[in-house]
Amino acid sequence: MKRQAVRFGPPASSFAMTARIAIDCMGGDHGPSVTVPAALRFLEDHPGATLILVGREEVLRPLLGGQDANPRLRVVHASEVVEMDESPALALRGKKDSSMRVAINLVKNGEADACVSAGNTGALMAISRFVLKMLPGIERPAICAPLPTANGHTHMLDLGANVDCGPEHLLQFGIMGAMLISAMEHKDRPTVGLLNIGEEEIKGNEVVKAAAELLRQSGLNFVGNIEGDGIYKGEADVVVCDGFVGNVALKTSEGLAQMLGSSLRSEFKRNWLTKLAAVIAISVLNNFKTRFDHRRYNGAILLGLRGISVKSHGSADTFSFGFAIGRAYDAAENRVLERIAGRIAEMAGPASISAGETI
Repeated sequence: MKRQAVRFGPPASSFAMTARIAIDCMGGDHGPSVTVPAALRFLEDHPGATLILVGREEVLRPLLGGQDANPRLRVVHASEVVEMDESPALALRGKKDSSMRVAINLVKNGEADACVSAGNTGALMAISRFVLKMLPGIERPAICAPLPTANGHTHMLDLGANVDCGPEHLLQFGIMGAMLISAMEHKDRPTVGLLNIGEEEIKGNEVVKAAAELLRQSGLNFVGNIEGDGIYKGEADVVVCDGFVGNVALKTSEGLAQMLGSSLRSEFKRNWLTKLAAVIAISVLNNFKTRFDHRRYNGAILLGLRGISVKSHGSADTFSFGFAIGRAYDAAENRVLERIAGRIAEMAGPASISAGETI
């Protein structure tokens, strides 16, 4: 059986430049036993990628399987590891040689175009923001990830970085999400929807109503308010909300998907007749599983920073982590940062970026 390439986005052959991705190999629930094999497979499937594996060299090198001499593979030693339950403040101040910090530093120093980590979300957010800084015109970073829909997928942000947001923050999230889709999926005017308790303009709290007005005036392809069920109907390419609402919606959706999958398996195992039905329906079930496999949607980009930082699920397996690497690769190849910065500057005017600022 032919192995399927671990990709999210356009085929690797469509890119001209080489993207350099730094990988925090020590992060996540499984660490190098997942991150290193995923990196090696990704490297094999993507001739335009260069990977920098960051972590304890004595742990990483034995897992390389003879790839030590590969010119597109490099190991950078980091003596410390940020634990999954560690305080973000402690990770930021006390572990300056952690694999997470070193990987992010590689992006800051221009040695890598993006970094990926399955480690502690709070620590990754804190370190990324401290090291990389914010793009001009963006006040807060936002976590953006793809979600499956009836007709493909949508992107939702924020998914947990900002519990309390003002209207201007939601506007910025909309701009960043639209520019992400425009760059990575080559859509000139992706649709943007605002998550709300109703489609009518009078619905929602004052922050959401003010944000809707800003989005209507922004020049984005704003389709108005969408309700929770509209996310999975695919009513917008980008769904905007604050981090509190987004995280609750995401976790609820994940729990529902797991419950439905478990219930479906139980029903098919109930008796010999249902087992026979499962055999007959096996191709349909496999297609359904593939289409809505959460592992294919792994990799949340921290938008708004002066560098690309991607968060993988901590429990990711090798297949899933490959998709997170793919997210970072595609974002770097498609110059997402430049798109976002350009749009913000265009809306704010020439004074928004001073003469000496670069991204």
